[in-house]
Amino acid sequence: METLKAIFTRRSVRRYRPDPIPDEIMQNLLRAAMSAPSAGNEQAWQFVVVTQRALLDRIPAIHPHAQMLTEAQAALLVCGDLQREEHRGYWVQDCSAATENLLLAAHDQGLGAVWVGVYPREERILPLRELFRLPETVIPFSLVPIGYPTEAAMAEDRFNLERVHFNQW
Repeated sequence: METLKAIFTRRSVRRYRPDPIPDEIMQNLLRAAMSAPSAGNEQAWQFVVVTQRALLDRIPAIHPHAQMLTEAQAALLVCGDLQREEHRGYWVQDCSAATENLLLAAHDQGLGAVWVGVYPREERILPLRELFRLPETVIPFSLVPIGYPTEAAMAEDRFNLERVHFNQW
């Protein structure tokens, strides 16, 4: 898929078929996420691949906007690793870029995905840290449920020239 086509047609997908996701595709998604730009190239991220149904089904009790995980075949938890952080605070941008790459790669591979925000909400961070046994220096940032969509999401043009300012406000 061409880059601009992927960007313009990607949409959040919350309904999935029960088809399993091949390991090769999951590896492609992780490779794409890790190809994101990062501050000082420090790559202050870690990823948890979640495929166990029991874990996927527990997450909606922790996160109020994660109900789609009951249908998803997998999820990727994108985490910031403070031990890898050299440029303080930039792990958030690094993980944001990795999450967006992940979403675009999922779309390219014919999968549906949605960005479920975790950071900076402590009521989400702490239980997810516990559920996945994350070290204290690893902060869950975003959760991306993944699966084959039940229907095609409609593309929409979000361009708005009123939000563009040239050279100054």
